[in-house]
Formats: sequence, structure tokens, C-alpha cells
Amino acid sequence: MSDATPLYDLAPLLRMLALGALIALLPLTWVVWRNRGARKSGRWQALAVLTLFLTFDLVLFGAFTRLTDSGLGCPDWPGCYGNASPLGARADIAAAQAVLPSGPVTHGKAWVEMVHRYLATSVGALITVLAVGAWWARWRERRGGGHASGAPAPRPLWPTLTLIWVCVQGAFGALTVTMKLFPAIVTLHLAGGVILLAMLAALALRQGAAPAVEALPDAAPGLRALAWVSLVLLSVQVLLGGWVSTNYAVLACTSFPTCQGSWWPEMNFSQGFTLWRPLGAMPDGQLIGFAALTAIHYTHRLFAYAVFVVLGLLALRLHRAGAGASRLQARWLAGLLALQFATGLSNVVLDWPLLAAVLHTGGAAALVLVLTWVLIAQRQGDASAAPARAAVVPGALRKADA
Repeated sequence: MSDATPLYDLAPLLRMLALGALIALLPLTWVVWRNRGARKSGRWQALAVLTLFLTFDLVLFGAFTRLTDSGLGCPDWPGCYGNASPLGARADIAAAQAVLPSGPVTHGKAWVEMVHRYLATSVGALITVLAVGAWWARWRERRGGGHASGAPAPRPLWPTLTLIWVCVQGAFGALTVTMKLFPAIVTLHLAGGVILLAMLAALALRQGAAPAVEALPDAAPGLRALAWVSLVLLSVQVLLGGWVSTNYAVLACTSFPTCQGSWWPEMNFSQGFTLWRPLGAMPDGQLIGFAALTAIHYTHRLFAYAVFVVLGLLALRLHRAGAGASRLQARWLAGLLALQFATGLSNVVLDWPLLAAVLHTGGAAALVLVLTWVLIAQRQGDASAAPARAAVVPGALRKADA
């Protein structure tokens, strides 16, 4: 990219938005057609579930973009050398590739990066539809004294917060490009995608009344607290994993369970966890040392042990709770933990294969979704159980008076 090329070129912005809206029309049309006989609230929930699925795919494709070093395939934003697609930027891409054949700009990488942006724009369009639809339904409900279908209108606050967050996530995506893969920004972009997944899962589950969202049994004291602790620990581990990936520290340790033949290899935590610095260097321009990369990798590995223990305990407690949904959640947790162990080990001993690395990111995102499911189930179960408990108390008092 030449010095004359601006980092931000808004000329193709309208075309990018139009293309994202056009892509979003495909799943939107499918939802309307597939649920043409359903109530409007049912179509809204179906769209929320489909948007969640597409966002999960987007997170996986984002991992693929990062792991194939395609993040700077188009080094400006939102387009590619001022164009809405790499087709219009073929001359610029060819020139950049001629100057640096092994560099980040190639025709293939440009297409990977732009497809990621197209998909992100379409997901943003779908979330906009969800937010606007929720506000429209609430306005009609208040104006007409009730929802036309008889069902309560979706609460607009959560879809609006989700829309705001996807805009923040888009800003992180732009900074990822214009700040040249700055590690802190890339890690926050990854974490933002996982947070967006959790918000969409909560959106779909809170609106629905599916049997899967039943209460965690009262006979399992402390289960809700354990689920919250699990989510907090997993969130920290996701950040650590993003820090490993964005600093290319995966291959700092190529053996398991030891690292470089030692249980405590040489590590430089000060360098490794200096957060605000460019890729591969310290703020003063000094190159980051191998001991710093080792510290980044090994911290992620050691913390993984704690996360495995806590999530394994949660899965066991859910299984023993006895309810159908709780046992299903336990099986999902156990299966995803096994996937994370297998893919994490493959990354270390098989020299970071692309498929294992993408699946490792997907497994972490799926774990966040399952924990969100567990917590929403508890919250909805508490809400549904409250009227029943309230009805029991007067009855008990009447018996006592008798």
C-alpha cells in the first residue's frame, strides 16, 4: 500500500452497505417464507436464531481470515483500495504484490478479507432488522392496546443494545486493519465477536419459550453461581487465547505437557503482557523476545487447566441435576471440552494446522453459547417458578389457620 493511499476511504461505503443489505435479503426472505404461517413474534424469533447461526459462521470465518494472514489483504477500510470489491483493485493489488511477493496483500487474501467484511455487513443488516422490528412491534402494541398476534411484542432494549454492540464491533474491525493488526485491537475484535454471539443467544432464548430453556433444579444449590464463575473464567481464557493467536505465540511451545522440555521454561511476562504495543515489538521499537512469546503461550495453557476443571465440574453438576435440558447442556459442555483439548493439543504438536486452529476458536465460542444457555435457562426458570411459589404461600397459610 503506497503512502498516498488513505487508510479510510469512504467512497465505496454506500455500495458496501447496499451489498450487505442484498446478502441479508437472502436469509430474511427465507425466514419469512419458511414461517409464513407463524405469528409475527415467531418470525422475529426465527430471524434471531438464524442471525445467531450466521454470526457464529462469521466468527469462524474471522478466525480463518486471521489465521491465513488475510487481515491486511485490503489495507484500507471499508473497501479495497477505494473499491467495493477486489475486482476494481486488481491493479493496486498486483502492484503491492510485485513490491512484496510474500507480503500481506495478494488477490486471494484480498478476497478473503472482503468476503469477511461482506458477511459482517449482512449480519449488521439483520440485527438492524431485529431492532427496528422490535421497536415497531412495541409501538403497534402500545397504539393498538395489544400485539396483533396475541403474543407479547419483543422487548426492544436488548436488540437495540445488540445493534449498538455490532457497530462497536465494526469499529474494532476497521481499527484492526488501519492499525496494522495491533495485538490489543485484534484481541478485542475477537472478544467482541464472542460477546455478540452471547448477546444474540440471549436475545433468541429470552424471546422464546422452547422446552430447552427450563429451570435449573432447585435441588442443585450453587449451580447458578458455578455457571457464572465458569463464564468469567472462560471469558478470561478467550482473551488469553486471542492474545496467543494475535501474537503468533502458538508455536512457542511445541511439546505437551511440558514446554521446551521444561515444566517452567524461561519466560518474560513483562514483555509478553505489555498490552499496548505494535505487533512483534515493544513500544520503544525493540523486538519482542522469544521468552515473551513463551510466557504468552504458557499462561494460556496453565489457565486452560483451571477452566477445564471448573467447566468439567459444572457439566457433572448439570448431569446430576436430572432434568432433560440440564443433561443436554452437560453433554454439550463435555463434548466441547473434549473438542477444545483435541484441537488445542493439535495446534501444539502438529504445528498449528489451519483446521484445528479454526475449530479451536469455534469451540471456545460454542462454550460461551452453552454457558449463556445455562444462565438464561436459570433466569427464565426462576421467573416462571415465581408465580407458582407465590400461589403456594397463601394456600399454606390457609391450612395453618384451619
